[in-house]
Amino acid sequence: MRCVIARFPFELTKGGVLESMKGIKPESVTGESVTIGRRHYPVKQVGQVITRQDRRDFSAAEVLRAMAQLGFTCRALPKAAPLGVLGSLQHASARLGAPVTV
Repeated sequence: MRCVIARFPFELTKGGVLESMKGIKPESVTGESVTIGRRHYPVKQVGQVITRQDRRDFSAAEVLRAMAQLGFTCRALPKAAPLGVLGSLQHASARLGAPVTV
């Protein structure tokens, strides 16, 4: 499959990506990720390995789009749930060590 990442055309195949990522240890995932084999890789790490470019040269969206088109499972980081605001009674209870219910 032909795709453009950081304004450069690449001819990518699923087998080629699997071969490129073989033996690469996944970094910790803090954002979007791609599942390759049984491992979850950060999108920027995958992009760096398959394009041999600096991570600053391409966006995560470009790599996500290419990996999704090749059939890999891509995941976005779930949005954090907003924390409840404690009222004065809950705040006092929390300071005394009582369980807080929000």
